[in-house]
Amino acid sequence: MAVYCFDTLVAHYTGENIPPPQFEGGYFPLFVTWKKLVNGSEPRLRGCIGTLEARCVMQGFKDYALTSALRDRRFPPIQAKEIPFLECTVSILTDYESASSYLDWEVGKHGMILEFTDPHNSRRSATYLPEVAEQEGWTKLETIDSLVRKAGYMGPITDSLRRKLRITRYQSSLYTLNYKDYVDYVTVARGMAPLVLVNC
Repeated sequence: MAVYCFDTLVAHYTGENIPPPQFEGGYFPLFVTWKKLVNGSEPRLRGCIGTLEARCVMQGFKDYALTSALRDRRFPPIQAKEIPFLECTVSILTDYESASSYLDWEVGKHGMILEFTDPHNSRRSATYLPEVAEQEGWTKLETIDSLVRKAGYMGPITDSLRRKLRITRYQSSLYTLNYKDYVDYVTVARGMAPLVLVNC
């Protein structure tokens, strides 16, 4: 699936046809995350978009490979010259459950969909994938408060507000692939050179 996301992004810039996916279909919620390696440091987020509703995985990964790379409003679109420095993580979401409270989830295991109505009667929602809190080194409380901010609420975050939050927790299966391993896979598994990026 991560190979297919790389194929899709590379083909966007080369104009070549996307090779057919080498995985079975099905319907799942899914996300595509792009990160960029910069000067040997930890990979930095370059785009992450997906859907919390079940989608055909073949079409979903094709769509969100490009949407997350080119239309994540937090970042400028990924350029062709950045592709050799990228890694792609694909996530399939499973095991949706209603949490009994805003602390009824485990760091590193659960992602969360947060929903609430703020004091001005505006409905707000946001999500973090299961790996986010662990990668950031956040406590449960720090994660919840960050998620409230991600939902666009800039007012005071009180215990009363936290108790009104509706949390749906979920788990995910994910896989990460960097560009070098993508090239190796294409060369070995397909017996061909990968799609070539020009004018990089």
